[in-house]
Amino acid sequence: MLKKIADFIENLVEVVLFGSRWLLAPFYIGLVGALLILLVKFVKKLFYVVPTIADASSTELILSILSLIDIVLVANLLLIIILSGYENFVSKIDAIKDHVDRPEWMGKVDYAGLKLKVISSIVAISSIELLKIFIHISEEGNKSLFTGNSLWEIEVFWLIILHLTFVASGLIFALTEKAMHSNH
Repeated sequence: MLKKIADFIENLVEVVLFGSRWLLAPFYIGLVGALLILLVKFVKKLFYVVPTIADASSTELILSILSLIDIVLVANLLLIIILSGYENFVSKIDAIKDHVDRPEWMGKVDYAGLKLKVISSIVAISSIELLKIFIHISEEGNKSLFTGNSLWEIEVFWLIILHLTFVASGLIFALTEKAMHSNH
C-alpha cells in the first residue's frame, strides 16, 4: 500500500514537472510580439530611407542600409530562438511537419546549436555596429583613432574590445561544443 502511494506521488510530481514546460509558451508568444515591434521599426526606418535616396550621400545610404540589415539580423535571431526554443523545450511543431516552406533547420537545432546561432548573430550584429562607426569616422576625415584625446575614441576602443570579447566567446564556445561532440 505504501509503495502504491509513493509511486502515485512520484508519478504526479513527474507529470507536473513535465507539464511545467508549457509555462514557457507565453514567453515565446511574447517574443512573437517583439518580432512585430521589430517589423514596425523596420518599416519606419525603410520609409525614412526611401524618400531621402536622391539627396543622401553614399555614406548616409550605406549607414541606413546597415541599420536595416541590423534589424533583419535581430529579427532572424528572434525567429530562430522562438522556433528552436519552443521545439526544444515545449513541444514539437507538428502542424507544419510536412509543409513545403518549413525551414530545413527546424527540429535539428539543439540547445547547443541554438546558443551557437545566438552567439554568431551577436557577433554579426556587433560587426555591423562597428562598421557603421568606422564609416562615420572615415566620413569625418581627419579624426585619428586612439590618440587618447577624446571620449569618442575611448568609446570606440571599448566597443572594439566588446566585439572581440563576443568573437572570442563564440570561438571558445564553438571549440568546446566541437570537442564535446567529437567524443560521441
